[in-house]
Amino acid sequence: MTRVGVYPGTFDPITLGHMDIIRRGAKLVDRFVVGVTTNPSKSPMFTIEERLASVRREVATVRGDIEVVAFDSLLMDFAEKMGASVIVRGLRAVADFEYEYQMAGMNQQINNRVETVFLMADVALQPIASRLVKEIALYGGEVGKFVPPAVNLEIRGRVDAIGRKGS
Repeated sequence: MTRVGVYPGTFDPITLGHMDIIRRGAKLVDRFVVGVTTNPSKSPMFTIEERLASVRREVATVRGDIEVVAFDSLLMDFAEKMGASVIVRGLRAVADFEYEYQMAGMNQQINNRVETVFLMADVALQPIASRLVKEIALYGGEVGKFVPPAVNLEIRGRVDAIGRKGS
């Protein structure tokens, strides 16, 4: 039986923290699906197509059977569609745990055949959040230490196109 794991997120943009979770999560299952979605409560910097392309490029060097798929549904419906038995979620801090614990409980109520597994982010990567990366970039700060090099170039290009705040 093939064990399938799903790692959902907006990946706007994909960070070194996401990449750490992808590398480690892919080792836990036979097939690892990175689910790229849009969160209606967030304002994306990149389109879903741009995020899919970026994530696909970055995971191409990661060992394992990894697929990158867009989804726009309940996570548990997506997990079921992918044949997943595990949802992988990364944790950075206590605040993440509280939110993720609540989500895992709700997801368990929706579909108790899929377990949620939490992976702690590497200590050096714990402060990284896509939301903060975007904010730093929009105010002209350097984000190269938080994202892969190609993603840094994409962010710079986007910020140049839309203009910096505070200028």
